[in-house]
Amino acid sequence: MPSIFTKIIQGEIPSYKIAENEEFIAILDAFPVVKGHVLVIPKKEVNKIFDLDQSTYSGLMDFAYEIAQGIEKAIPCLRVGMAVVGLEVPHVHVHLIPLNSMGDMNFSGPKLEISKEEMTEIAEKIIAQL
Repeated sequence: MPSIFTKIIQGEIPSYKIAENEEFIAILDAFPVVKGHVLVIPKKEVNKIFDLDQSTYSGLMDFAYEIAQGIEKAIPCLRVGMAVVGLEVPHVHVHLIPLNSMGDMNFSGPKLEISKEEMTEIAEKIIAQL
């Protein structure tokens, strides 16, 4: 069964797309821990990050690097943090999170509820910096 990310990649589920190429997609997290929380996802459906072939893994990190540069310019933060957890969806994804404190990386806390209008605005700000 395709993962939720595969369905997003195939356009079956809407998302706030930040960037895309033949191998990867970056979208705003639908359940963000902070504003500007982005997921970077390989289009190849693989469960665990270290099961990716070396080329896809390296490409994922390169793509995430570019997206992080845009986030840092668009969202007020001290830095952009990166996390790979992978327990919630069986499809590799990297979290890029604008950080102003250690608490901004808390995945077990409450998620933000952001309006569609604000999500669109956040996405547009990041896209403009890429």
